[in-house]
Amino acid sequence: MKTKSGIQWGTDGTLHRYKFRYNTDSDEQTCCDCMMGMKLKKSMCYVVVCFISVLLICYNFLQCDKKPNMIMVPSEHEKFVYTQQGKAIEYGRESPLIFIGGMPRSGTTLMRAMIDAHPDVRCGEETRIVPRILGMRAQWYKSETEKRRLQEAGISDFVIDSAISAFVLEVIAKHGEAAPRLCNKDPFTLKSSVYLKKIFPNSKFLFMIRDGRATVHSIISRRITITGFDLTSYRNCLSKWNRAMESMYAQCLHVGARHCLPVYYEQLTLHPELWMKRILKFLEIPWNDTVLHHEDYIGKEISLSKTEKSSDQVIRPVNIDAMAKWVGHLPADVIKDMATIAPMLRILGYDPESNPPNYGAPDPRVADNTMHMHQNEGFWRKKEEELLKSEQKQKKRHTEKS
Repeated sequence: MKTKSGIQWGTDGTLHRYKFRYNTDSDEQTCCDCMMGMKLKKSMCYVVVCFISVLLICYNFLQCDKKPNMIMVPSEHEKFVYTQQGKAIEYGRESPLIFIGGMPRSGTTLMRAMIDAHPDVRCGEETRIVPRILGMRAQWYKSETEKRRLQEAGISDFVIDSAISAFVLEVIAKHGEAAPRLCNKDPFTLKSSVYLKKIFPNSKFLFMIRDGRATVHSIISRRITITGFDLTSYRNCLSKWNRAMESMYAQCLHVGARHCLPVYYEQLTLHPELWMKRILKFLEIPWNDTVLHHEDYIGKEISLSKTEKSSDQVIRPVNIDAMAKWVGHLPADVIKDMATIAPMLRILGYDPESNPPNYGAPDPRVADNTMHMHQNEGFWRKKEEELLKSEQKQKKRHTEKS
């Protein structure tokens, strides 16, 4: 308790001294409580302001937009195919895939049969679906409207590349037996060599080249349906051949000599050992002379398709029987204008004026194969029929099991 004195006027007009006592503890406590209350309110205001600020910052960073900052990662980082012996073989976008292509009737089936005879490689039949998905992508990018629609839908180049590479890879890996080196033979895939090199950076391409006159004669005589080719006109087909070869040749040059090897059908059939050694070296595959005897593996390690028009020919050993069959079948006016109709002939090293041409002399083994075929034509025809029937039965049983 404390005492305090003072002076105050009285009611009678005189001054009076006074004293009074007060409790300092109570009053000071009341003042202190008041101050603490004000501080607490200020602190609460600061907390609320900070909380609201944090919420606003989080909202700005986490709000959804057209370009999400997060990506989905697949749970499976590695994929495998399994051999019949149960050996696991890893495959992916970094795998050294082999693509065999060129114009139909230019030796692509022979090339894949010879490569398929190697124990480390599996090509298999034409898938037909791989060039179609690649063609669809090419069509999307030709149209500015379609490109804009895809972008507006969030379908970027990255999304398309991921989807197409996964699709192509699964088809190649799983449409046949497992092997250390996977290969695809769809002739028109080489129209997309540059893009395939982008999505499969370690891939390699074998670009089959054949005299356009022989290729077109084979297309017309065997009634091979190709979009845009008029099978009643040599002039039209040669012009379309020229355009297709120009595109594929340019793409082969673009991906470079380390990734694309032009293979001339005529030279492959004339000198198979020389060229197969060159091809396997390019593919970084060890030499194996089984590639020179592909006919021994047809119907066994090498599977054929009845729908492929070249199947009956690759049953036979390498020969020169079909090399110059076109001579004498082309119209005179087409022969006269050949250099103008198909300028790619000269660019590829053929003489458009030579009729018949001189492709060179065959190796002794190839000459023997050709002579043996002519002497035993009945045997080879019978073998063709038996093998194709056997292939169909095996595929039917496989389909029923699956």
